[in-house]
Amino acid sequence: METWKEFFKQEKSEPYFQSLIEKLNDRNHQTTIYPPPDDILNAFHQTPLKQVKAVILGQDPYHNPGEAHGLSFSVREGVPFPPSLCNVFKELENDLGIPQPHTGNLTPWAKEGVLLLNSILTVEENRPLSHRDWGWEILTDKAIRLINNHHDHVVFILWGNSARKKKDLITKQTHLVIESPHPSPLSAHRGFFGSKPFSRTNRYLNQHNIKEIDWRLSS
Repeated sequence: METWKEFFKQEKSEPYFQSLIEKLNDRNHQTTIYPPPDDILNAFHQTPLKQVKAVILGQDPYHNPGEAHGLSFSVREGVPFPPSLCNVFKELENDLGIPQPHTGNLTPWAKEGVLLLNSILTVEENRPLSHRDWGWEILTDKAIRLINNHHDHVVFILWGNSARKKKDLITKQTHLVIESPHPSPLSAHRGFFGSKPFSRTNRYLNQHNIKEIDWRLSS
C-alpha cells in the first residue's frame, strides 16, 4: 500500500467505518462538530504516506470554535494559541533557539513530513473526548501500524498518556520513539520541557541520511 487514498479505500468498506460515518451524520444535525468536514482528514492530505518522517500524536481536536483544522496541536492563522501549543513553542525555542512564531498553523511541519495525527479525529463543541470509542481509534491505530510496517527510520513523538499508549503499535526496531508528558500546562513541567523532541528528531534523521525537518514556521 503506497498511498493514503488506497488505505482509505480499504477502510471505508469496513463496518466500523460505516458505523462511524452514520454517527457523525446523526450528531452533525444536532450539534457543532470540529473540525469542519473538509478538514477532518487534513493530516493525511497534507502529509503523503511516502513522505512521513515523523508522527506527532495528539488525543482529539481542539473543541473551541475556530481552532481545530485537522492537524494535531495546530490552529489556523490569526487564531490565538491554545495553552498546549504555547508550550510546544516554548520547548521549540529552548531546544533549537527558534523564536515563537506569529502563527500557530503547523501546516509547514506537515509539508516537511510530520504527520500531525490525533487518535480521535472529531469532537463536539466544548465536549472533549465526546467521540471517543466511535471508531476513530481503530482507523488511526491502523494508520500507525501501516507506517510502522512499511517505513523505516520514522520518529514517533508521543506526548501525554493517551499518545504513549500507542507505543505498543510501534514494533520495528528501526524507528525512534520519543515520549514525554503532554505539553498541557497541567503536565508540561513534569518532563515535557527539556525533552528536546525537535533536535532529537533531526539528529536521528541525520544519522540515517534522511533530510532533517525544518521546524521554523513562516511569520
